[in-house]
Amino acid sequence: MLHELRVENLLLIERSELRLGSGLNVLTGETGAGKTMLAHALDLLLGGRARSGIVRPGAEEAYVEGVFALDARTRELLGERLPADADELVLARRVWPDGRTRAYLGGRAATVADLREVGGELLAFYGQHEHRRLMLASAQLEVLDGFCGPQQRARRAAAAAAHAELRACLRRADELGALDGARERELDLLEFELREIDEADPSEAEQAELLAERERLRHLEALRTAALAGAEAIAPAADQSHPPGGAGELLGAAARQFDAVAGVDPALDALAERLRALAIEAGDVAAELHRYLDGTADGEVDPGARLEAVERRLEAFARLERKHGGTIAAVLAHAQECRARRAELTGAEAALAETTAALAEARERLAALAAELHEARAAAAPALAEAVRARLAELAMPDARFEVEIAPRDEPGPTGADAVELRIAVNPGMPAGPLREVASGGELSRVMLALLGVANAPAPAAGDDDAAAAEGRAARLLVFDEVDAGIGGRTANAVGAQLHALAAERQVLCITHLPQVAAHADRHFRIAKDGSGARAVTTVTQLRRDAVVEELVRMLGADEADRAARRHARELLKAT
Repeated sequence: MLHELRVENLLLIERSELRLGSGLNVLTGETGAGKTMLAHALDLLLGGRARSGIVRPGAEEAYVEGVFALDARTRELLGERLPADADELVLARRVWPDGRTRAYLGGRAATVADLREVGGELLAFYGQHEHRRLMLASAQLEVLDGFCGPQQRARRAAAAAAHAELRACLRRADELGALDGARERELDLLEFELREIDEADPSEAEQAELLAERERLRHLEALRTAALAGAEAIAPAADQSHPPGGAGELLGAAARQFDAVAGVDPALDALAERLRALAIEAGDVAAELHRYLDGTADGEVDPGARLEAVERRLEAFARLERKHGGTIAAVLAHAQECRARRAELTGAEAALAETTAALAEARERLAALAAELHEARAAAAPALAEAVRARLAELAMPDARFEVEIAPRDEPGPTGADAVELRIAVNPGMPAGPLREVASGGELSRVMLALLGVANAPAPAAGDDDAAAAEGRAARLLVFDEVDAGIGGRTANAVGAQLHALAAERQVLCITHLPQVAAHADRHFRIAKDGSGARAVTTVTQLRRDAVVEELVRMLGADEADRAARRHARELLKAT
């Protein structure tokens, strides 16, 4: 139940606060006073889109807040999003002039989707044209299934899951069937590409080694010349024509000059030690250079032949790279994909057999669930039709015939294998026809009210679960925004009585322009616009008994001093 609704700076409304109660709450006012703004405020709490230009000119932001009673089901739905000690639920929405909005749930920032989820549990909104949804086949099916109770919802969920599984099996079967024709050709291509890659057996490490070796082979003579020059400079060969003595020997001789004065001066000893280390290192470098020269000398394979072999190997790698992605890593990844695809194609025949079996099982399961759905619908349809006929009689349509027709569909879908059509005959002696062809706007409004009136009545043989669900549905706030448009006179009074009956076990908020409907209110609010200032301001006031009479007189189109109109207004109130 909605306890309080606060609205600030929403178009004409500067600040308003409605304290609602159980039963029928009615909101009336002159055309253009801003009644629809309150409907839009509630829509914002439901997560609806903020329309442009709804922030009051000159205001920084608009703000809407609703304080709801917190029941066990909503607390369970919210879970940790709500403090454990909360005894009420506050939904709020801020709207800025540039169209940005921010949602709040329980005093904490939330998403619009959160508001939509929770608001859908707390509030059901019926706008001026909501009754036109009854013309849709899907909405008519929803009506009948809703009357069948929560077990029907469980059956529909199972049928939707079975239908999704069936569609998945069909897609898989189509894919496997398409594979069968081109399977051999694709297998041949995969085998060729894999054989080419496997024979080359490429690796990133080998490629790096080959690139380095190619560089060495291309510059082999320059490398040998540099190594030989370095070795001779450090330790020249003994048979050289120039005087013996290289850098290594000179360093050794220099180090030996300090032997005679070793231990006298620590600073000099340190320098001598460094000279000895240099001499040793020079000898090691010379030996390494000679081993390098020996390794590239007589025992080496012909460098030209080796370079040619390396070039061939690298070209094989490059050829694969050009075909399969530009790198060795991409080539190896392509090979892995080819193996996986080969395994898939090889097992396609077995997979097709498995999928065919799964497809048959899915069809059978969906058919069984569709049969359960149909059985429940066939049992509930006469009771729904009879209950609606009784309600229509109360809504000044005593001669109306209402029928619920169930026809088979060609193929079962996510909602089963039934097509449901609501049919009505408004005048006696006339055959029943589809709602969309027979009923006028006002008649559709009354049909919708009748359906809502029986929505909490469980179908035949309903169990405890159905009663619990009915109780849960009754707890929701129902909002009607001029749903009584297109009717008047005695019919309007009947609609008001029906709305009042609908509000017996739940909260109803009705925005209306009909005095016959407003007279049935448990609480009456008037919305009025004052245009005397620089900017028009709309206010909302809860009316006491005398003020209710005055408002009904206004709604009757009479002057305040019209005694007959005041008497009529009092009679309307007394009749309720």
